[in-house]
Amino acid sequence: MCGICGCGQTDNTTKLKPVLRQNQHLLKHGHSHHGHAHAHAHHETERLVKVEQDLLSKNNAYAEQNRAYFQQHHIFTLNLVSSPGAGKTTLLVETIKVLKDRFPIAVIEGDQQTEHDADRIRAAGVPALQINTGRACHLDAHGIGHAIMDLGVRDHSLLAIENVGNLVCPSSFDLGEAHKVVVLSVTEGDDKPIKYPDMFHAADLMLINKTDLLPYVDFDVERCIQYARQVNPDIHIIKLSTTKGDNFSEWTDWLIKRVKPV
Repeated sequence: MCGICGCGQTDNTTKLKPVLRQNQHLLKHGHSHHGHAHAHAHHETERLVKVEQDLLSKNNAYAEQNRAYFQQHHIFTLNLVSSPGAGKTTLLVETIKVLKDRFPIAVIEGDQQTEHDADRIRAAGVPALQINTGRACHLDAHGIGHAIMDLGVRDHSLLAIENVGNLVCPSSFDLGEAHKVVVLSVTEGDDKPIKYPDMFHAADLMLINKTDLLPYVDFDVERCIQYARQVNPDIHIIKLSTTKGDNFSEWTDWLIKRVKPV
């Protein structure tokens, strides 16, 4: 069990299962020695925090190795994050159509199961590798390090990492990327930035997607932007429709300025 999010990622935190069962037992049945129970719970809370810190520290070390590799090989890497169904894969497919002749593009797909998204990326004409996380709800830097070797990402390229659909756990896990890009569709609530502030604080760019649906949904764009900048005053924001192409060039221009082709 992941000490950060409670997902199925194992690492070293499986050691906490007996602790969690003990604490659940204390909550359910009480403890006759209240002082002892309080001290025991406090000790186990400290232990949990320590394991969480160790897990993130280990991940960050792998992330720095990835980042050094990306910089050395001029691989511009993005970590795309969102809720499920926000349109990340479609965004990537349309981006590939526009940019694949300008510079090499590769994609790492993260999902709990299936190769569906990786198949869609390959059909668009670029290499893709699927990471199935099983019970885990986020990608980690160690897995990305292996994936870039298996995928054979070319120098002077764009690497897009599509993370598991989740606005909580991926915010804590650096993958070595240059930027986190959070995709928010107008079919979601415009209050997502303040409901999930860690993710929007961690992101450098927010894409407000599916703007073609604005006449049909209750979504206040300006309020959403206000909330996002309340959490992260420096966040860059692009409004677009991936399927209709509205303002899509602002997104591709943002990428072109940052990728360094040969």
